[in-house]
Amino acid sequence: YFKKFQYCSSAPHVRSCKPNTDGISSFEHLLANIILRVFVWVIACVTCLGNLLVICMRSLVAAENSQHAMAIKSLCCADGLMGIYLFVIGAFDLKYSGEYNKHAQGWMGSLQCQLLGSLAMLSSEVSVLLLTYMTLEKYFSIVFPFSHHRAGRRQTVSVLAAIWLLGFSLSLVPLWCKESFGNYYGRNGVCFPLQSDLGERPSARGYSTTIYLGLNLAAFITIVFAYTGMFYSIRVTASRTAPRSVCSREVAIAKRFFFIVITDALCWIPIFLLKLLSLLQVEIPGTVTSWVVIFILPINSALNPILYTITTAPFQEQL
Repeated sequence: YFKKFQYCSSAPHVRSCKPNTDGISSFEHLLANIILRVFVWVIACVTCLGNLLVICMRSLVAAENSQHAMAIKSLCCADGLMGIYLFVIGAFDLKYSGEYNKHAQGWMGSLQCQLLGSLAMLSSEVSVLLLTYMTLEKYFSIVFPFSHHRAGRRQTVSVLAAIWLLGFSLSLVPLWCKESFGNYYGRNGVCFPLQSDLGERPSARGYSTTIYLGLNLAAFITIVFAYTGMFYSIRVTASRTAPRSVCSREVAIAKRFFFIVITDALCWIPIFLLKLLSLLQVEIPGTVTSWVVIFILPINSALNPILYTITTAPFQEQL
């Protein structure tokens, strides 16, 4: 009996070694569950193809607002990285198929796992920051249409570059400061730092808390309040003009706003709860973490192209 199932690789001739899984991985597979092993490829394909399609379409079809199109393409690049992350996880699951536990310790301590974890962190953080920026830009243009100064090309490029720079910094800090963070990304087989445990260093725990319950939670609350304010402003304007003629448009906008907010909520609320419970030293099964990383974390990455491009009326008319 060991504290972690990976230690069983130190006793290969023992007939029965416990625990035989951490909920994420098993003796045989990096992804213990057959559903996860299949859907990691499905979600990776959907995410990569959807975002690649939108980048190509946005490049071929002329947009009225080139700055907004630039932000959308940047968002697709960030979301596409999540698809690449899932592809690599699936590839290493196949590579170690049938004998994962022999390689578990080496894999979680490897440079590939560290870089893969930082790639997933880069994707999720840049995506969150870009969504927040685009939401605020849309909020000010709708709620304050006459007083709001629209960002020019140079200003948009500067903001996008700053967001990517911040994303790279957030994802690479744990790799630069090994003494303070330890094996920050290699605490599980999927190389993503969601759970806290007693062996985690205080600086690493504080860092992940700042990102998930600080930066990301603030971004999520900002997005929810901004979309609520936009919908209220549109409704007030509609009631003052021609309620009957704009009723259907208002309903369509409401539906779109609802789906944007609900997908953000579906993605981030479970992650916030998981991180909070983890900090409170509540024991979280590894199975939960694996399902969150494979199914819940990529929700935004897979659906953002649909919500921000394919379903919009101007884009459909141009097509």
